[in-house]
Amino acid sequence: MASVVALVAAGLAMIGTAAAADALLSEGRPATASSTEGAGYAAGAAFDGNNGTRWASAFSDPQWIQVDLGATATISQVILNWEGAYGKSFKIQTSANAGTWTDIYSTTTGTGGVQTLNVTGSGRYVRMYGTVRGTGYGYSLWEFKVYGTGGSGSTPVPSPTFTDEVTHHEFQANCSFTQNRPDDPIVYPGLPGASHMHTFVGNTTTNANSTAASLLAGSTSCTNPHDRSAYWFPSFYKGNDLIQPTGNQVIYYKSGILEYWRVRSFPQGLRFVVGSPTATLAEFRDSPGAVEGFECGDISKQWDIPTNCPAGSQVNVRYQAPSCWDGVNLDSANHKSHMAYPVGGYCPATHPVPVPMLEFKIAFPASGDLSQARLSSGRGYTWHYDFFNAWDNTAILQALVTHCINGGLQCDPRGYDQYKPHRGAALTPNFELP
Repeated sequence: MASVVALVAAGLAMIGTAAAADALLSEGRPATASSTEGAGYAAGAAFDGNNGTRWASAFSDPQWIQVDLGATATISQVILNWEGAYGKSFKIQTSANAGTWTDIYSTTTGTGGVQTLNVTGSGRYVRMYGTVRGTGYGYSLWEFKVYGTGGSGSTPVPSPTFTDEVTHHEFQANCSFTQNRPDDPIVYPGLPGASHMHTFVGNTTTNANSTAASLLAGSTSCTNPHDRSAYWFPSFYKGNDLIQPTGNQVIYYKSGILEYWRVRSFPQGLRFVVGSPTATLAEFRDSPGAVEGFECGDISKQWDIPTNCPAGSQVNVRYQAPSCWDGVNLDSANHKSHMAYPVGGYCPATHPVPVPMLEFKIAFPASGDLSQARLSSGRGYTWHYDFFNAWDNTAILQALVTHCINGGLQCDPRGYDQYKPHRGAALTPNFELP
């Protein structure tokens, strides 16, 4: 026992295992850090259960990384699996509010490698606070594991075990044009005519007075009859001619995070706005989500409507939505703050719930001279869109998310991947659960 005490006093890790009743509390939980070395080294990489991904900080002191356990937990053990860039002097700390911290471990002689620390403490948040780096680089952890009892009480969603190569994690909601209206039931609820002209697809009853209840009672132009959601965007004009999108418009439901198997379905009634009618070209181009922008013929990734498109072609526009929800609010004052884009492929701690990432792919049959083409909101870079969730059967939406997004497939509206027919479909040909 005396030798063990001496080792701890020297700042070396006690080697042990968590008590049998203790559980891994940190895997898959939202994480934040003081800095990252780059987009591929986000804080969440230290809590994903994958020893091939890592968090890495900037090359300076001090730095920290913390995890939100979801609720107060009793902490018994912390395991740090350092990459070559380790902490020489650092602390393990806990907090109830991520503001006031209590030390439960401290060393000034860290040597890196895998450190197993038997500790005693409690808190909702656990962090590593580094003050002296062991190398000229930053701090870098392959994994940061926290064991104990309590916390969120949820079991981490395991990564899939199927052997198919994963190239996609998505399904399509194919919905056709329903109407043009100067309405926006999210931004201007109850005020018909208050908005610029919008083009609507999906729910056929959408107007300024639409609510979750009225949408659920309505009908739909979507291929899947259970998708009563409302989707809308600024109308497209060529000169003074209003150009209608023809045929089904593709609205992808994808994973916006690296760990696609953790995505959950939207809560009923969630609504939000993507982009801005007042955006500048730079704001549109540099959005945190991937922006394909406008395309036609061989022209792609244009941040404004092309001035000329090959005869017979059409103008497509694609823009990705945020895919991290705060887990509480179905809307917010600016219709955006309850949603956030992933950071480095992981949801931030402020918005811990990963939901499907929408990507509108809208096609306007316009070609030739488009120098006078515009949106009802202005130049092409004012492109934006609205979403009001109204799937009438939450189990069907969840089945599509589970089978297609979590399952790493490229599905049609009933959850069938034509490239992997052996995986079956989420729904029957009548779009019902099997």
